[in-house]
Amino acid sequence: MRAARKRLGLLGVSVTDARGRRIRRGPAAGLARWLPRAAPSRARGNVAIALLSDRHMRALNQKHRGKNRATDVLSFPAEGESLGDIAIASGIAARQAREAGHSVSIELRVLALHGLLHLLGYDHETDHGEMSRVEERLRRRAGLPGGLIGRSRAGGPRHA
Repeated sequence: MRAARKRLGLLGVSVTDARGRRIRRGPAAGLARWLPRAAPSRARGNVAIALLSDRHMRALNQKHRGKNRATDVLSFPAEGESLGDIAIASGIAARQAREAGHSVSIELRVLALHGLLHLLGYDHETDHGEMSRVEERLRRRAGLPGGLIGRSRAGGPRHA
C-alpha cells in the first residue's frame, strides 16, 4: 500500500460515516482508492471524507459559512500532514445523481474531486474560471460526467 501511495503522489484518503466508521460497502466503496488516482499530481497529504446526513451538512454550512441550508460538499483545509477534510451530504448526492442520470458512486466522485480542489486552494467564486478549467480537465481524464461548476452554469443542480 505504501508503494502505491508513493507512486500515486502521496495522497492518502479515508472515507467514513458521521460517526467516523470506515465505509467499505455501497456507493462510496472504492472512493478512497479512486481519488488519489484522479487527483492533481501536486495533491499531497491526507484527506478525510465524511458522508453526512443533509441535516448535519445544513448545520455545518450554517456554522462555517453562515448559510442556513444544506449543501452538497464542504471542504475544511488543514495544516501539516493533513490536507484537510471533505464533508459530503449523502442525501443531496443521491438526489443530484438521479437528476444527472448517473449512479451515486459517480456523484460521490464528482463531489470528492470538487472538494479536493477546494482543499488545494481553488475557489470557483473568486478565481475567474481557474478551478473550473482544472476540474474539467481532471474530470475528463477520470471519465466523469460534468462537474459541479459546469452543472451550475448550465442550470443543473446548484452548488453553493
